[in-house]
Amino acid sequence: MKHLIYLNCFNRILFVNLRQKNLKIKYNDMKKILLGLTAAVAISGASVQAQEYSRSYKPFNEAVFYDGYNETVFDKDLGDGILRHRNSLYAKKLTDANMDWFGLETKIKVTIGALCDNYDRIGNINVALVPKGAETYDPFEVQRIEIVRFITPFMNMNSHPDFVEYKYDANLVGYLFHDMNIRDNYDLWLEFELFGIPYAANEQIKGCEGRNDVFKGTLEFTCTDEPAENTRNSVIVPIVMKKPEYKGHNLNNYSEVGTDTIGTCTKTYKFTLPEKVTDSQVVLVMSNHGANSDGEEYNRRLHLVYFNGEIISTFTPGGKSCEPYRYKNTQGNGIYGSSKRTDRWWAANSNWCPGDAVPVRYLELGALEAGEHEIMIRVPEAIFNDGQGDFPVSMYFQGLKEGDLPVEVEEVTAQEVGISVYQKGNDVYANSESPITQVSIYSYDGKFVYGSHNFDRAISLNSFEPGIYLVNFFNDKGEVMTVKAVRK
Repeated sequence: MKHLIYLNCFNRILFVNLRQKNLKIKYNDMKKILLGLTAAVAISGASVQAQEYSRSYKPFNEAVFYDGYNETVFDKDLGDGILRHRNSLYAKKLTDANMDWFGLETKIKVTIGALCDNYDRIGNINVALVPKGAETYDPFEVQRIEIVRFITPFMNMNSHPDFVEYKYDANLVGYLFHDMNIRDNYDLWLEFELFGIPYAANEQIKGCEGRNDVFKGTLEFTCTDEPAENTRNSVIVPIVMKKPEYKGHNLNNYSEVGTDTIGTCTKTYKFTLPEKVTDSQVVLVMSNHGANSDGEEYNRRLHLVYFNGEIISTFTPGGKSCEPYRYKNTQGNGIYGSSKRTDRWWAANSNWCPGDAVPVRYLELGALEAGEHEIMIRVPEAIFNDGQGDFPVSMYFQGLKEGDLPVEVEEVTAQEVGISVYQKGNDVYANSESPITQVSIYSYDGKFVYGSHNFDRAISLNSFEPGIYLVNFFNDKGEVMTVKAVRK
């Protein structure tokens, strides 16, 4: 009946407008006209309902970003309500009305316009928890939550398309903005972060000589439901926020801040849950970087995630073809080359695509008791050739004290895997729509124990010690299936 409610509002507006124009229409005649219009719409209600109800909020509109290494902050005093921490990090304080606006059916669209950076760069949207009443803040001294991440394409601003859009389903973000436990203690600031440098474009792109502007960015939220109610039922705890490249190391195997143990790509993150929850999850955003020769950008690795010592997720980033994004990469580059590449090539070489969104992964935890908890990420095969590159990791905890979190939220780049696996005795069998090209096996604690490019129906665990193993099957489409197997 919602469309009839909207129509009745329209009827009243129409009646007032006609009367204001001094048209000589009697009230009863007007009533008959409007009733007839209402009936006509009711009869064809399906066509009205097809027009989805939505509303939007655009906190950043074509904000221009500048050289990320330049210490001079450009547009700092523009007076547009944006706090510019650096040329690569902008923030806008949310009012109570801004936060009350959000529903629980939220979509995010980020639009990046090409200026004078013609390389692929990392960008993200964050929420900062800032002491109440502060007019500014140090981003590295407050708690922050990354909600989405993206990679820009190689763009020549003189070619088309000269912009790229990233779209996300972000329904659970609404819980964050309506959490009065947070709002009572903090002001929430939206951050738009996009690091770029103009040095190559200054020489390679017509019209960029001497310029410092690198990209322009727009952030838009759309809700297809009514504003949600403010609540104290949510429990949200920031765990870790990625560092930008000018601020230090993220997850790696060669720096004390990047790993638990030098030589292994393993990092443990601890957090305190203040209250018991009936349902919960960890939200993880992570991407692989290192563009040097044999760098981690080009090598797909198995990722293991443990919660309180138990594995809760295994995944191998990438595996999708980047050809659908080729047209967005208007600047020639070594990733795409001059001609189309096969799906098999992409499957072996890409962790992400320039011009694509980075997956947001939801790791379900269920009910949890209050107290100390830890989450550990392992990437056992990561090499970091020449001590370069890292894996920027952002995570936050989200739970409810009563009820369950919605289950319909999916990863941004989730895809079906055409591999099925089952175990019989100590043999693990795999069936795949495409040929299996590689098998690798890890112990439960993440140690690599076996790998082969030869596979025929099954892999035997008879030669291993009794215990639990992680068996990974790769097919020539780049799809990966990881299963737990028991050596009895």
